Amino acid sequence: MTELTRLTIAEARGKLSKKEITATELTDAYIAAIDDANGALNAYVAVTPDKARAMAKASDERIAKGEAGALEGIPLGIKDLYATEGVHTQACSHVLDGFKPRYESTVTANLWADGAVMLGKLNMDEFAMGSSNETSFYGPVKNPWRAEGGNKDLVPGGSSGGSAAAVSAHLCAGATASDTGGSIRQPAAFTGTVGIKPTYGRCSRWGMVAFASSLDQAGPIARDVRDAAILLKSMASVDDKDTTSVDRPVPDYETSVGQSVKGMKIGIPAEYRMDGMPEEIEKLWQQGIAWLKDAGAEIVDISLPHTKYALPAYYIVAPAEASSNLARYDGVRYGLRVPGKDIIDMYEKTRAAGFGDEVKRRVMIGTYVLSAGYYDAYYLRAQKVRTLIKRDFETVFDAGVDAILTPATPSAAFGIADQDLHADPVKMYLNDIFTVTVNMAGLPGIAVPAGLDHQGLPLGLQLIGKPFDEETLFRAGHVIEQAAGRFTPEKWW
Repeated sequence: MTELTRLTIAEARGKLSKKEITATELTDAYIAAIDDANGALNAYVAVTPDKARAMAKASDERIAKGEAGALEGIPLGIKDLYATEGVHTQACSHVLDGFKPRYESTVTANLWADGAVMLGKLNMDEFAMGSSNETSFYGPVKNPWRAEGGNKDLVPGGSSGGSAAAVSAHLCAGATASDTGGSIRQPAAFTGTVGIKPTYGRCSRWGMVAFASSLDQAGPIARDVRDAAILLKSMASVDDKDTTSVDRPVPDYETSVGQSVKGMKIGIPAEYRMDGMPEEIEKLWQQGIAWLKDAGAEIVDISLPHTKYALPAYYIVAPAEASSNLARYDGVRYGLRVPGKDIIDMYEKTRAAGFGDEVKRRVMIGTYVLSAGYYDAYYLRAQKVRTLIKRDFETVFDAGVDAILTPATPSAAFGIADQDLHADPVKMYLNDIFTVTVNMAGLPGIAVPAGLDHQGLPLGLQLIGKPFDEETLFRAGHVIEQAAGRFTPEKWW
């Protein structure tokens, strides 16, 4: 790890503008770091050194002319969910074998327009379905963190495990990620990084491989709150190609970092105190409350009564939308094709070979809950529960609460191939217990590193905000970050 790869985006941007370093030097440092570490961590599924160096050279030329963009020369990793023109885009699924799109996703196009450099495509759970990055066709990502004195491989969280691991291990300055039920915030908490899921509609979903269209949202994973704010400013935009993207100005999020939280009302929901929650998580939560109180925020107890229904409702809505979205992968137009005796046989063999076990499980659940005779009992009822969850948040925000503080995850990172979790998928799904409500209600949520557990592994706190009020999350998140300090893993790879 060189000194260059230790720079935050804000620091690198300053050095590039002062011409103390070049974009080419910075990019070469990251390429060397990837070459050194990726064999052990498996964070990248495709590295694009030639493309990165060409983009860095163009950045150096723009900087020399005084035409630098907001992210000029900053090397980023891109989750394999985003379409990148002419570059591997498979959502880490075998069914999209060899797919290289002829178009660019809106989010990545926005980043390149601001001068960012692409290092490659990052590993993820297949079709973003997973909480541990173990469902990827390319194998699991290893968390750069290990327990003190231990050598057991840990998961980085999912589905954006490659993004979180690459940022944590300094294999990119920042990364794109996506969040359907916690896939930005949970891996950020597991790796000591910052991840924000913006309000639904803040970023365009065009060119992102769809999982659950009413829940998916793009967002960044970064090393600190300021970097997350810088990245989100570039990623967010309205887009004619995505009718769910919202036409409202994108604020300069970075200006909110460092602003006072004096007088801000922070809600503490009673329903997030779960039975059997580890004492360390409760202690961390209390510590976060104390930090915000010391910074001048007012702490108020609140109730979100329908929280307990969020996880079961989510695991009806998300698989239902997934079964619809994944029907397009049939071996006819692109990706994997396994020959059959007729077209139906070809469909069946292609999907059997192309989809992994978790994707098959969710497609089957989704197809079941949408089927005749079960639609009203499951899907329609889950949508009604979703409305009630959204109303809970609206009631709290209408009462003057500015943001809500909760734990980000029920535990620190767990081991790869944890038999207890693999034997019971519901136990794995419980990793999303604190995060799914935010997606169900379409709200913004940020995970910020807040401490280490008894094994020296990172733990995060989550802040939930009002729709399109990401600035408040950056303000409050920065207070927690300043109090907790920064966390970096000891290099073992």
